[in-house]
Amino acid sequence: MSKKQISSPKKLHIKKGDTVKVIAGDDKGKQGRVLFVERKKYRAIVEGVNIVHKHTRPNATYPNGAIEKKEAPVHLSNLMLVDPKSNEASRIGRKVVDGKIKRYAKKSGEVID
Repeated sequence: MSKKQISSPKKLHIKKGDTVKVIAGDDKGKQGRVLFVERKKYRAIVEGVNIVHKHTRPNATYPNGAIEKKEAPVHLSNLMLVDPKSNEASRIGRKVVDGKIKRYAKKSGEVID
């Protein structure tokens, strides 16, 4: 039997550095900047969203141990890009501008990049 291959998506609507809004889940309504996109798992780490507590054992840095707060990945289906013009969540389209494919916000039509 062969292992099931997870194919990586060709294009995603969200990139590192984008400002996004969470549209579902515990952090619904929050906005933040994308720090990292995990293409194969369709997940992104967003600044200040989906904070989890990580318990660490005592070590040289933390002699008594510690509880660190860090961002956990959020599924891309729960994120929407924020339109730079209206500062609201917007769907994303693609169009050719000067021979290059660019993303644009469908709400205002403004090119993002």
